[in-house]
Amino acid sequence: MQARLIAILAVLTTLLSGCGYNQIQINDEGVNAAWSEVLNQYQRRADLIPNLVSVVQGYAAHEKEVLTRVTEARASVAGMKATPELINDEAAFAKFQKAQSELSGALARLLVVAENYPNLKADANFRDLQAQLEGTENRITVARNRYIDSVKTYNVSVRTFPNNLTALVMGWKPKPNFAVEDEKAISTPPTVKFDSPAK
Repeated sequence: MQARLIAILAVLTTLLSGCGYNQIQINDEGVNAAWSEVLNQYQRRADLIPNLVSVVQGYAAHEKEVLTRVTEARASVAGMKATPELINDEAAFAKFQKAQSELSGALARLLVVAENYPNLKADANFRDLQAQLEGTENRITVARNRYIDSVKTYNVSVRTFPNNLTALVMGWKPKPNFAVEDEKAISTPPTVKFDSPAK
């Protein structure tokens, strides 16, 4: 009886090792780790925004519409639950991506407005926050690219034979990825010029 149980376990182990189960698990963990880094960098950006808005407001309080848009976009992003399950839900992922894109656009408009205020551009706090924001945008791009690569590896593992059979039985599906058309807009850091406005 014990020999039979050992034989069954040996067969199951052989089948599991040949069906890609372990590799799919490894790839899934890679996606989760890459996603955590994307969220970490987006959070870093969100944490910079209140200080940036505060500094700009000190010099350009009458630019209320732009400041409000940035604040609302940040609130929209902060209100989303960015859980690990988000990367398994294509609609929720698209909604998250759209909110981040809107925040990027609002920040870009804020930096354009700052161009009209020479005293603001000369403010040390503003320059420091601007440099931190640019660095964070670059980190976001790197983190997103790593996530894209991790998702590609995972998706290939659940769609190719014989792993696809294991994925089918276990209910594992390909994960959503950042859309190509949004990739350029979201991952491009805002252009910041220090020229004085044209007269």
